[in-house]
Amino acid sequence: MENSYVKQFPELMKGKKVIYVHGFGSSGQSGTVKRLRTVLPEATVIAPDLPVHPEEAMALLRQLCRDEHPDLILGTSMGGMYTEQLRGFDRICTNPALCIADTMHDHGLTGTQTFQNPRLDGVQQFYVDKTLTKEYRTVSERRFEGLDDDDRRRVYGLFGDRDELVDTFDMFHEHYPQAIRFHGKHRMDDRSFMHSVLPVIRWIDDRQERRERPIVYIGTETLTDAFGKPASSSQKAVRRLIESYQVYFVAPAPTSQPSDYAATTAWLEEYVNVPAWGHTVFTNQRHLLYGDYLVERTETPDAMATSIVFGSDTFKSWDDVTEYFDRLGGQ
Repeated sequence: MENSYVKQFPELMKGKKVIYVHGFGSSGQSGTVKRLRTVLPEATVIAPDLPVHPEEAMALLRQLCRDEHPDLILGTSMGGMYTEQLRGFDRICTNPALCIADTMHDHGLTGTQTFQNPRLDGVQQFYVDKTLTKEYRTVSERRFEGLDDDDRRRVYGLFGDRDELVDTFDMFHEHYPQAIRFHGKHRMDDRSFMHSVLPVIRWIDDRQERRERPIVYIGTETLTDAFGKPASSSQKAVRRLIESYQVYFVAPAPTSQPSDYAATTAWLEEYVNVPAWGHTVFTNQRHLLYGDYLVERTETPDAMATSIVFGSDTFKSWDDVTEYFDRLGGQ
């Protein structure tokens, strides 16, 4: 793992149970499991080796949920397909292979297959024939069964914008409102995990704990340079801020040019990505924003949040802003 991206957050999911559901041909010893255990040292991460037969895998997972009462279930690819069906729990489905039989057929995942990671039973290979493929199709077609409004609110879907194997975003989004594209491929790496999955885990943990973090509003004009690219150190600052604060991004409300809305949304999706999802405010009345801090280029009169004027003598750069909030320590 890249030490520059992976670090520990001892308070996150502290004392809670997280079940990780691995993908096709993988095991409970995958790289994502190692990341989870590193990043969440005070959580119990349960990661079983799944049986090859999908009915057996679902039976194992349902029994595990009954026994462990997990606070969060996180599944990747095939594991995302299984995770979607585990009703009644907070869940994150990453690149879920909701049509896994088609994925197996389209990408040659039939015949003799070698497990990508070691398994506790020592088995190294398995065989996929037409019968097993049909079993996967049968189980995957149970997706969305028994779904109700409460469950819709408890599930996030994360979809890599460079996923070379699976694209079930539209299918998922038809049933779940919380579908988010992230920068990454099908297989999760350190960068995509820390920048995409971890913010969602924070949202879930905060909601479970009814935790109210101090609110920081960031004017989008402070994030860009003269060429429309991210201002120096701005992306690093945002990543630091979301560790301790509830961060929202504030842009002017479109008036005669609705395309401005799309352009701002696209910019935030490109350069801020997952942390901006559901955390973007379009308004021309910044003085009405209720929060703790407002980072902006021009001070808003009568603002209800403490104004931090970016570019001023005190806050000439994003490094200055980061240092200020580091001194506050999330207060």
